[in-house]
Amino acid sequence: MSLGQDNAAKLDEPEAAPGRPAYSRTFSLLVKGKNINEETLLATDYLNHFNEIVMILDMVPMMPECLDDAKAWAPKTYQAHFRDSVFTDKELAILAYENAPPRFREPFDDTVAKMNGLVAEGLSAIEQAVATGEQGRIELAVAEVSRNLQSCIDRCSAIIHGHTAKLDQSAVDALFD
Repeated sequence: MSLGQDNAAKLDEPEAAPGRPAYSRTFSLLVKGKNINEETLLATDYLNHFNEIVMILDMVPMMPECLDDAKAWAPKTYQAHFRDSVFTDKELAILAYENAPPRFREPFDDTVAKMNGLVAEGLSAIEQAVATGEQGRIELAVAEVSRNLQSCIDRCSAIIHGHTAKLDQSAVDALFD
């Protein structure tokens, strides 16, 4: 076997480290320079989906009609986001995500699920505030939802960049209070 063939064989060997799916070293090489983290195999581009709803919500106090736009926003899976995006390496991003090490993918997916729940609950609270017509109440509702979502977006970003600290249950509960 030549040196090139030997290196290719090593590249395709299943990863021995616990918590890493087979062939994650191969994916790490494939995503290099592609705006996909080489360690976590996740891309920050997905967070644009959540940044969009935060921006729409932040406009509601000045333009209450933006609430309709916010209500039209719908959760998207990571895969759906990339399928619908103009991200150059979207197929690679989807494949990398599907092979992301569980120590990153699980807390990432958990945080995304929390964000989707926060949006649903937050929209209800904002809608109730808008119905009152009280500007201060609208501003307060939007600020709380935006702050909680931004905290989760920051957590997802940290996970994407290789930090796996999890929310403890009291922090999770605080987001929904």
